[in-house]
Amino acid sequence: MASRLNPYLSFDGNAREAMEAYQGIFGGELTLTTFGEFGAADGPAADRIMHGQLETTSGYTIMGADTPPHEKYEPGNAMTVSLSGDDADELRGLWAKLSDGGSVSVPMEKQMWGDEFGMCTDRFGTPWMVNINAPKA
Repeated sequence: MASRLNPYLSFDGNAREAMEAYQGIFGGELTLTTFGEFGAADGPAADRIMHGQLETTSGYTIMGADTPPHEKYEPGNAMTVSLSGDDADELRGLWAKLSDGGSVSVPMEKQMWGDEFGMCTDRFGTPWMVNINAPKA
């Protein structure tokens, strides 16, 4: 396998819900493993997700996990997941699903550089940018 770069998202106890929602948005195969499955069966995080991986039908890989109980969950603002491409219908559909229940900071609309672009934070606190490339003349 060639090298690849994947977002790895952290959650505060709702990783299962978030990863299942992303599967509903992007499609694909979701694998979830709990802390309990890796030896912490009696611990406070037994049912929390130690590792989740979504291999989407479009070829994206999204990974995520709950923050372990001994670590402090600190949502960050130094990372945004970016989707871009030429398939306007697909990207508009993803945008609608990602922004549903979240907050929109930049509405999806044509920008000065010619592309359609929007920014939102989904209902799980993950920031997203979606860029639809302008048709080539």
